[in-house]
Order: sequence, then structure tokens, then C-alpha cells
Amino acid sequence: MRDSSQLRLVYVDTCFSTIKLKAEDASGREHLITLKLKAKYPAESPDCFVDFPVPFSASWTPQSSLISIYSQFLAAIESLKAFWDVMDEIDEKTWVLEPEKPPRSATARRIALGNNVSINIEVDPRHPTMLPECFFLGADHVVKPLGIKLSRNIHLWDPENSVLQNLKDVLEIDFPARAILEKSDFTMDCGICYAYQLDGAIPDQVCDNSQCGQPFHQICLYEWLRGLLTSRQSFNIIFGECPYCSKPITLKMSGRKH
Repeated sequence: MRDSSQLRLVYVDTCFSTIKLKAEDASGREHLITLKLKAKYPAESPDCFVDFPVPFSASWTPQSSLISIYSQFLAAIESLKAFWDVMDEIDEKTWVLEPEKPPRSATARRIALGNNVSINIEVDPRHPTMLPECFFLGADHVVKPLGIKLSRNIHLWDPENSVLQNLKDVLEIDFPARAILEKSDFTMDCGICYAYQLDGAIPDQVCDNSQCGQPFHQICLYEWLRGLLTSRQSFNIIFGECPYCSKPITLKMSGRKH
């Protein structure tokens, strides 16, 4: 390993087969790369493990050194700076419901918009300021107007502005502020199991009755409706009654039942 002083070493095992290096990007975030050296090193390239939202594959020849991989690691970090800037602003200025502790590789955020209504966005790491994939979660009477605003104002999206500012402009909303609100102000426990977290899922099925609005975990509501004689199912959609207000409720099952 030549010029090891250029490498920011965090860890090396006694066999010199596992090496961890760190680097800091221009925004001050620290990133780690773990290198696993094989028996035939340097004829074979080390395995590289990073927390990136895109694949990291370092080019390698038998004449390469760890400095070469580290340089490629630094270049990859800088290429993803804009993406992490976008995600950090969202994490710092909004209430992110999922994931609870997002890794650097996470491209999705579920952001609270109000009481039992949220938006799920999927940001493209290569084009982070472009319009992300998004869908709304909540009761139909709350979600539908948001969808209409998104369609009506989509032309206002400006890649020169931040994703957060664009979402505010397009949806004509202000996100609940972390400074003045608690997470409990717009999150409610499941009306069936009385828990908020269940196997990593949070309640995202909401009764559409504006007088009710009780949220449920998908799996809880699924099991509840399956147990009612009055419920009926068509393909992956179950029609039944809300456990709280007895008004009609519809559950569209996704691939996972939690």
C-alpha cells in the first residue's frame, strides 16, 4: 500500500484482510468504505462495501493500489453530494415518518403533511432536484385534493430550487415544522393493535369518514376485515366496515401485508 498517509484509516484487522477508510464530503458528512482483501490480492480486486444509493464498482488492475480505490470513492462521494444535500434538508426541516433512521443509501422518505396524511417521495440520486416519484397516503377526501394540486402545478417545478421548496410550491402547503410540533402531533396509533410501529410498518390505512379518520396498519385491517362475514373481496381489494365508525372502508393490499 503506497502513500498510506493519503488514506484516512479507521480500522484494519490483524490479518490485514479487512480495512475501513473514511472520507468527508464538501458538506462535512463522513462516509465509510470497507475493503475486503482476497487471498489473491492484488491480482484480484478487493470487495468494496459502501452506504451509497447507487452501485459502487471500482476499476482495478493488478497494478492498482488502495489509493486508487480511495480516489474513486472520493469521486463517487462528490458526485452524490447534491443528492445528500437534498435528503439532509428534508430530514432536518420536515417530520420524516419512514425510514426512522435513514441510511445514506436510502432514496425514499415518507413525510408528514398533517394529521394522518403523508407523502412518500423517491428521489433519483443521479438527478436529485428533478420531480421525484411521489404518492400520498391518507384518507381519500384529504389525499385527492393534493393529487389535483400536484397535477395542476407540476409545470412550476424548477430544478434550480430545492426539492423541499418545489414541493411547497407545487402542493401549495407548508410542511409541519420540527421546531414547533412534536411527532405525536400528527401520528396516531393503529386503532386495532394500539401500537404505532408494527414490524417496521406504521399505520397507513385511514378511514375516509371525515368524522372518524382512524388509521390502521395494513395487516391489522386486513385480518380484521377477513374476520367479518359482511366483508367481500375482489382480487386484492377488500370492502368492509371501519372497526371504529362502521362506515364503509376499502383496503387495497400491496405486495406485503405489513
